[in-house]
Formats: sequence, C-alpha cells, structure tokens
Amino acid sequence: MTKIRNLLVVTTSRAEYGILKRLMHAINLSSEFNLQILVSGSHLSKFHGNTFKEIEEDNFNINSRVDLKLENDQPKDIANSFSLGIQGFSKELRSLEPDLIIILGDRFEILSAAIAAMFLKIPIAHLAGGETTEGAIDESIRHAVTKLSHFHFVANQNYYQRVLQLGENPENVFLVGGLGVDAICHTKLLPRNTLEKDLGFKFNKKNLLITFHPQTLAKDSGMNQMKNLLSALSLLENTQLIFTMPNADPNSSVIRSQIEDFVMKNKNSISFDSLGQLRYFSCISNVDAVIGNSSSGITEVPSFNKGTIDIGDRQKGRIKAQSVISCTSDTQDISNAIGKIYTKKFQTTLINTINPYGDGGAVDKIMKILPNICLESALQKPFFDIN
Repeated sequence: MTKIRNLLVVTTSRAEYGILKRLMHAINLSSEFNLQILVSGSHLSKFHGNTFKEIEEDNFNINSRVDLKLENDQPKDIANSFSLGIQGFSKELRSLEPDLIIILGDRFEILSAAIAAMFLKIPIAHLAGGETTEGAIDESIRHAVTKLSHFHFVANQNYYQRVLQLGENPENVFLVGGLGVDAICHTKLLPRNTLEKDLGFKFNKKNLLITFHPQTLAKDSGMNQMKNLLSALSLLENTQLIFTMPNADPNSSVIRSQIEDFVMKNKNSISFDSLGQLRYFSCISNVDAVIGNSSSGITEVPSFNKGTIDIGDRQKGRIKAQSVISCTSDTQDISNAIGKIYTKKFQTTLINTINPYGDGGAVDKIMKILPNICLESALQKPFFDIN
C-alpha cells in the first residue's frame, strides 16, 4: 500500500496565502496526500489584521503556528524575527514530521523556514523561483531559497532558465505558470454593488487601487517615494482611491502612517489592512489601474486587462506585460503615468494584453507532478553546470 505523504504548506502573509489557497484545496482533496498547514509571519499579527482568520474562514485546519513577534519593523527587529523563525520552524517541523514542505516566494520568513527544513533533512518544494526584484532584499532571499530547495515550480520560461543557471537539476525544475493567474481564472468576482456595500465605499467615474510596500534596499525604505506618490494622488479630481496597507517589511509602519494620514484628510480615499483575495481581485476589476510597487501589479493585474503603474526599482528585473507602465518616484513622473493610463491610445492597447505569467492551469500541473517526485534521493543535490 502506497504511503500517504504529509505535505506541509507554510504561509506567512495575506498575499502569499491568496496565491497558495487553490493549491492547498487541491492537496486537501487528494487521496495521495495529507495536507498540513503552518501559519506564521504577519498572519499572526494584530497590527497587520490577524489574517490567519481568513485561512480558518476557508475551512482549513491550521496545524501549527510560529509567532515571529512582528510588532516592530526596524531592520534589527526583522533580524530578530528571522532568528525566532528558525527556532520556531525547527520545533514545529520536528513535531509535524512532513515528507515535503511547500513554500512560495521570497520573504524572510520563508527563508527561515527553509533553513530549518534543511537542517532537519526535509525536502523543500519552492514556488515562484528564478524571478528578479533588484530593488528589494527579496532578490537575495529568493535565490537563497532556490539553493536550499529540491523541487522548483516556476512561472515563466526565463525564470526556468535562471533556476537552471543557479545549478539546479533540470529534472526537478517545472514550468507551470503563475499561481496568481490560476487563482484569477477560478475566482467568481463580486458584483460592483455588492463590493461597494462590502467595502463601505462608493466607486466614482475614475478609480485607482494603490498597493505600495517598502523598497527595502533604498536608504529611506521608500518613504520619500510614498510621499511623492501621495502628492501626485492629491492632485487628482473625481477619483476614488483604495489603499492596501504594506507588508511587514523594515519601516513599513512609516508608510502605513503616511497612508493613514492621507486617508484621514481625503474623503475620496479608504484603506484596508487586508482586502482578502476575493475583494482584492474584485477591486482590480472595478478600478482603472493599480498603482504602487507590488508584485501583484506585474504578475496578476495584466490578466484583468487593466493598467499598472510600477513605481521605482522594487520590481525591477521582473518580466512585465505591455500593460505595465514603469516610472520613477518623481511626483511629475507619477502624474504623467497616471495621465497616460487614461489616454485612448493606452486603453486600446489593454484589449490585447498578454500576461507573461500564463493563462492558468498551474495548480493542475503541480498536482500531476507532486505524486511522481522522488523524495528519497532529493536531499543529495549535485550542482548542475550549464554546458
């Protein structure tokens, strides 16, 4: 009789959970696997909305929690949380005894989980490797996680090649497309009137969604960039503004304060700690563009045939659709980009947008691959040179 494998999914933030959720459901329904869920990071932070509740509301059983004490956000605090993560993940992994852990992306919490799994000799499957974000520490973290991992599920041919360039075994690298796109394809969006009632916010003739995070390699972590963005937004007329709060990155509290102060002074704006995936996708479908520096603007928004204004260098290096307008953080440059969004010429180009992160199907591909991977020999990782 074939042994049922314990697959442990580690989730540490609202955005990452939204991408992982459909895969988690598929694993949970499979007769070949037993789903385990370990929750950590900002999910367990009241300051960031206690988003672990969204996981419970989706009828998942949370098997374990690792609290990283994310109350403070200075670099030294993040370093301390990283250390707590290695200790906490090590303890919980020993207790859960998974056959494989599944992690996504490039956050510091994910790296601490990967390090703990490495020392405990637990194979790792990494989603969304091979990507580049030159303006954030995520760049180094992502590639470090790739080298700690044994199986790789990537979103684009270029990213597939980059994982191979890092010396990974081609037999363990799989091109499946973006999980975010897959989630969009299987989400029934809220009607506009239902969304307005749920948000407590009325849309206008013009509407923008703003999601801006610290640029962790900038000297001020992007505070001046946010100041310039808010200056550009304050010049707009008859435009409703929906803000999502930043991730738990260094100095995120300062950007959060900037948003709160702006919303308090501008009645055409509203902010949310977490919209949740359904409301977030529904908002994208009802706004004219998404503005900020989030990976979502690059990997997901193009699937809605909506424009994205990508500010600064946080996402520099990612493959971008023609619907993405990249600009500096200068106030005038941001204003010019917003103006371009509303031009007839740009709106016409959106009709034929092709998302380089695929057109769905990633979860189905992963679920066909997972039963056939060889865990027994995975831990021995020779470096594969490119000939």
